Amino acid sequence: MQEPESIGTKSSETQIPEINNQAGTITKLQPPMQSQEQWLKYGELASSFLGAMPEYVGTFFGKYKQPLVSVALIIGAVVAVKVVLAILGALNDIPLVAPTFELIGIGYSAWFVYRYLLNASRRQELSSEINTLKAQVMGEDK
Repeated sequence: MQEPESIGTKSSETQIPEINNQAGTITKLQPPMQSQEQWLKYGELASSFLGAMPEYVGTFFGKYKQPLVSVALIIGAVVAVKVVLAILGALNDIPLVAPTFELIGIGYSAWFVYRYLLNASRRQELSSEINTLKAQVMGEDK
């Protein structure tokens, strides 16, 4: 059997360093100058981009202030709801707390029905209070 011959090609552009046969010596390769120049260009580009970053962020926030605030409020509301649900879930695991909350809810519902929903005059009073609150929230003066 014959082993396949490897064809060695040497180009004039790439130079293969000679291997030092002496024990304990390391041959150092010199980096090409073109590579260092490219890194310097990349460094200058990154430096100029990072230098202008505060201006970019300022103009972006100035341009999109209202949508950013809206998104932040929505995310804050979702986080607040998740925290409240986690707290209620933890309280629900404590013995006798869940039935106590149910009794409080039933009692408040009974009081609300008795206070506002049984008589027509009290229903009108509730309606006027809701309209007043709605006008205050919406900013309408009546």
